[in-house]
Amino acid sequence: MSAGAWVRRVGLAALLAVPPGVAGCGGGDKPAGPTPAAPAGDADAEVTAERAKLPPEDRAAVDAQEWCVVNTGERLGSMGPPLKVVVNGQPVYVCCKGCARTAQADPDKTLATVAELRAKAKAGREGK
Repeated sequence: MSAGAWVRRVGLAALLAVPPGVAGCGGGDKPAGPTPAAPAGDADAEVTAERAKLPPEDRAAVDAQEWCVVNTGERLGSMGPPLKVVVNGQPVYVCCKGCARTAQADPDKTLATVAELRAKAKAGREGK
């Protein structure tokens, strides 16, 4: 069966249906988070080291957001230095290039998610 016939048979919608969180994070050079055997302290140290590569103003914004705006279970810095994306004039941070494209594709959803993540991160810091 040719590739074109296969696409017609399966349907373009099925090919484009990508579960949330899968669209991004596939292009990172590092695995998403520590290996199961890695202690949690190692993951924190890795995140801190990657964030330290950012300019101070970006580091503060990343600390305020804490998680990727697209893959909200992914801590910023767990896949390398977080990437800054400007959405409707506002900086937001993502874990990888795939998530950067997804964040820009739906600005309203992205900005709403950033607000939620910042509130969640603030509540977590205040709870410590």
